[in-house]
Amino acid sequence: MVLLKPSAFSKSPKPLPQQGGFSDSLIGDTVEAADAFVSQWVSPHLYDSSSTSCSLSSLFSAENRGEGRRFLDVLAKLHYAIQSAGLVNPDSAKLSQARDLMQTAMKYLEKEFYRVLKSNRRFFDSESISSLSSNENVEGDADAIEDLKMITNCMISSGYEKDCVKIYKKLRRKMIVEALSNLGFEKLTSAQMQKLEWEILEKKIKGWVRLANVAFVTLFNGERILCDRIFSTSSSSSSVSIAESTFVEITLQSALKLFIFPITVAKCKKTAEKIFPTLDVYQTILHVIPQIEQIFSYDSTACVRTQAAESLEKLGESVNAMMIEFQSSITKESSKSPIPCGGVHQLTRYVMNFIVFLADYSDSLTAIIKDKESSLPLPEDYYNNNNNEENPENAGSPMAARLAWLILVLLCKIDAKSRLYSDTALSYLFLANNLHYVLIKVRTSNLKVVLGDDWVANHEVKVTQYLEKYEKMAWGDVIASLPGVSTAAAKAEEALRRFNKAFEETYKKHKNWVVPDPKLRDEIKASIASKLMGGYTGFYKKYPVGSSDIVRFTPEDLNGYISDLYIGLRGSVPVSTN
Repeated sequence: MVLLKPSAFSKSPKPLPQQGGFSDSLIGDTVEAADAFVSQWVSPHLYDSSSTSCSLSSLFSAENRGEGRRFLDVLAKLHYAIQSAGLVNPDSAKLSQARDLMQTAMKYLEKEFYRVLKSNRRFFDSESISSLSSNENVEGDADAIEDLKMITNCMISSGYEKDCVKIYKKLRRKMIVEALSNLGFEKLTSAQMQKLEWEILEKKIKGWVRLANVAFVTLFNGERILCDRIFSTSSSSSSVSIAESTFVEITLQSALKLFIFPITVAKCKKTAEKIFPTLDVYQTILHVIPQIEQIFSYDSTACVRTQAAESLEKLGESVNAMMIEFQSSITKESSKSPIPCGGVHQLTRYVMNFIVFLADYSDSLTAIIKDKESSLPLPEDYYNNNNNEENPENAGSPMAARLAWLILVLLCKIDAKSRLYSDTALSYLFLANNLHYVLIKVRTSNLKVVLGDDWVANHEVKVTQYLEKYEKMAWGDVIASLPGVSTAAAKAEEALRRFNKAFEETYKKHKNWVVPDPKLRDEIKASIASKLMGGYTGFYKKYPVGSSDIVRFTPEDLNGYISDLYIGLRGSVPVSTN
């Protein structure tokens, strides 16, 4: 056996270098400096993790904002020291002390984050925040947003993402819910709304329209902007950004609940009188679709965009069904009594007022009515709007064709009702009155833009044709019997007798007939006077009153009788053009 010499083990080994020496020194200095600064703002008992006491004063108030920036810088250095020391000497006592200090500082930052959010609430309302998208700073919000952004970055980078986001989501979600409630939002289910009377639901529609406009244009838009501003440089461990996930949790459910209402409206019974409130809902969504697509552009909010599109589809189907019902109500109108005195039929007034209102929704109807123009059997001489220079987008559009078709259905119905008159002249006056009323409604509304100038011109010609036929049948015998200056004296009395008889009979018959529109009434009277007064005045100068027993009218008398025509049975026939 070989024995080793003791001297082989007598030498003491060289001490290994202390790897934690430098890191302990680094973190020790950092903790000392950080503790000195943090303790100026945080009460010592906050080192106790069970304490809920607040800070000595607000670090991110206007007068202390510079100190707040320094506070965040100190924590950034502390965080770096903790990371570095953790890699070299994870069991270091100094490291544990540093982590305790960081936790204390983060609790303080949580409170500051909450304070800045809450105390600046008036600057974080939807209108103020939405204005930031156009680079308009509202007083007070720019510094507050920058404070929140810096606190957020510090907390998230230090591993306190959940604490920061939890505070933000809780407060902002509450603000969204309160804002919607103040705007009149009611938490009604579809089943509850379907049980409401239409009159009540119609009032709620008006409220929903106001609510939706504010919610999507300002409320949700402002929340998206604020999330993007505060969490813009913050990254998450998942593929979804912190800004996205925070915005989604704050707004998604509220946004989806707003679309319960339009879906319910679309399910209501399809009657013509419900079309305009339904169009109000449709038009509101159509107008805010660009905002919806921009605000809820994330993949995680695709359901909001889908709900908006589905709402438009269902409401559009409902409007189409109501328009079919409206057309059916025109064709089924079955009154058999002619309108007294040839005035404007109540069906004409109702239908044209309805169509005028429809034309005010031309944008919505253009999106809803997608069937081909050729599917409607419109005569080419009635409607050919391919060259609508005033509004080219309506040229040949299915929407314009559908409105033109509804008017044609009305005019066909009026034509049938004109046959109820036993006097053909009165039937032509009735047709002229009703078509003229239609033209007035078209000229003085958006229908003129929709239908175009050619449509108006073509129907003005038809009014003229009706009046010419009326005048010929009603006043033809009077005009033919009119004596002239060249009438021989021997035949003057006989000619005058014929004229007197024809004029008196026609006047008595027609004085109670009505032309409601003052301008048209004057035009008809002027046309009749132009054909009678010249010849009669010349005859009268030759045979004045008193020169013969049969000269009964002065020219002034005759003109007065003509002026008295077409006012109708006074007090019994409406002459309104509304």
